[in-house]
Amino acid sequence: MKKTTWLVAWIGKTDHEAAEGISSATQGPIVGALLGVRRFDKVYLLSNYPHARSVAFCTWLEGITGYLPDQVELYDIDLPSPIDYAAIYAGVSNNLLAARLPSDDVELTFHLSPGTPAMAAIWIILSKTRFPARLIQTSRERGIESIDFEFDLASDFLPEFLDRSSARIERLAASPVGTIAQEFAAIIHQSTVMREQIELAHRVAVYDVPVLILGESGTGKELFAQAIHATNPKRKDALFVPVNCGAIPIELANSELFGHVKGAFTGAVKSHDGYFTQADGGTLFLDEIGDLPLDAQVRLLRVLQNKEVTPVGSGTAQKVDVRIVAATHRDLVADVAAGRFREDLFHRLAVGIIRLPPLRERTGDLDVLIDLFLRAFNDDARYRPEAQQKVLSTPARKRLHAHEWPGNVRELQHTLLRAAIWSPGESIEARDVESSILQVRKNRDVILDQPISQGVELQQLLDRVAYHYVERALKHTGHKKAAAAKLLGFSNHQTLQNWIKRLGVRTEESDD
Repeated sequence: MKKTTWLVAWIGKTDHEAAEGISSATQGPIVGALLGVRRFDKVYLLSNYPHARSVAFCTWLEGITGYLPDQVELYDIDLPSPIDYAAIYAGVSNNLLAARLPSDDVELTFHLSPGTPAMAAIWIILSKTRFPARLIQTSRERGIESIDFEFDLASDFLPEFLDRSSARIERLAASPVGTIAQEFAAIIHQSTVMREQIELAHRVAVYDVPVLILGESGTGKELFAQAIHATNPKRKDALFVPVNCGAIPIELANSELFGHVKGAFTGAVKSHDGYFTQADGGTLFLDEIGDLPLDAQVRLLRVLQNKEVTPVGSGTAQKVDVRIVAATHRDLVADVAAGRFREDLFHRLAVGIIRLPPLRERTGDLDVLIDLFLRAFNDDARYRPEAQQKVLSTPARKRLHAHEWPGNVRELQHTLLRAAIWSPGESIEARDVESSILQVRKNRDVILDQPISQGVELQQLLDRVAYHYVERALKHTGHKKAAAAKLLGFSNHQTLQNWIKRLGVRTEESDD
């Protein structure tokens, strides 16, 4: 079977300058590679530049090389510095792992010329270790050249550590980035903000102290709690017991957490071990701890202080050795001020505080997660004869980027699953994504509160507003285009028809 060929490269300064007309001396190394004799099935571009600038580059690239939009994929990676070796290594590795590489079906080519020397160095390390790949470089004078790893590269081109034995490079690439344990590998990320929280979580994990994880719903709080448990040398071989405090009936909170003896209350026909006893020796994850009733908070504080529990209806305390990892989406400081959460318990829990950012603030993570979830869908579809493999169109990807994701990673995963199931063909289109997004009213304005730091696609936002009102007008008029056009202020229904076609709004036939 013929392998799929991928070109993987960073977008460099020279590439941007060529696209923007700043430099007319060259079209840039990426164009140089794509206009060669060999044609790639997929072009996988990584960028540390503002998203809007990189999107403009991809559009220009497609026009000048003849590659189709669904052949060129852009992935933002938020690097603290373009010469930060560890960050580059982590960003590239996570992207390729999210793409389910290495794979016997894919032949990789890494382009050394675009980007910084540090980026080129990491390509060489990865090609020699985790992701076997062909290496190329391009220049105006010599065109496209294949590079053998044993080639004697100039000492000023690569950092000193690459001028070592292959064994040392193997060790470097095989080891976790920095000192982060492998247990955190399931937390797919590229953004600096997530990397910082993972580093904090890793540091606190090895100490036997309570941890408080703060973050919106769907940000991965339980994933962090599991990694903290699995990294602790004392606890990792014992039980990890997750408990959703918000799901426990108020009248049963004490019994569920601390246990009860037979006859302690009506219906207590036998003794029951609470979650603390079940988790003895391990980790108890108290999710949504802000929903815990005040009387249970008092008993929890006593357990943390004395390291013993007293079951409901019993006068005998039992020693327990449990580590607490708590989490909430609530503002506990505000709850303390309002008297809804005990201040002494808050300070007892908040020894190690982890603040998980919402997905809208995780620059560069969205594309990695999109590809991860889509490939998981396709992997599952392979075992279902009636299911169809799906690809994501460029307009659909742009629509996913335009959404604010108030439900964070969980919302993204379920939206993409719905779009994949509902799309009638093999390609997921923007209209499929649009119909799959559940509009939940929030206090934030999803149009006016778009994060501006990485740039916005203004035309895309305007199209979203237009799509919304065109669709509403059609539904309101029973898809009578003349009537809908009048509601929207159009002079005739043909103008509306042009908008429907441009926006990809689904319509139903109706007698006008």
